[in-house]
Amino acid sequence: LLQAYPDLKGIIAPTTVGIAAAARYVSSSKYKGKVEVSGLGTPNQMRKFVKDGTVHKFELWDPGNLGYLAAYAAAALVSGQITGAQGETFKAGKLGPRTIGKDGEVILGPPTVFDKSNIDNYHF
Repeated sequence: LLQAYPDLKGIIAPTTVGIAAAARYVSSSKYKGKVEVSGLGTPNQMRKFVKDGTVHKFELWDPGNLGYLAAYAAAALVSGQITGAQGETFKAGKLGPRTIGKDGEVILGPPTVFDKSNIDNYHF
């Protein structure tokens, strides 16, 4: 990509494998500091690249929050507070109220943004 498009300003990788590969290359190339790398990645995989300035920020859903939400949804279902029908609501502790969507889906919300200020708080 960088050879084919020399004016490329950024690489946005939609996979954890892709962002790590792009960051690994950019971190040791003449493109470091010139091409932004972002996308979906895990903190353990990306920590080095955030700390060395190759990646300023990236995102991914926090599996701890996913489990937290799933536990609240399961408890609400088992207790009879909800049946899983679209439009029902329940409280998910620190995550606040949630509404059941189509096909029983409960959405966590936007992904967590990781950067230098918070990356050491996450270990997955």
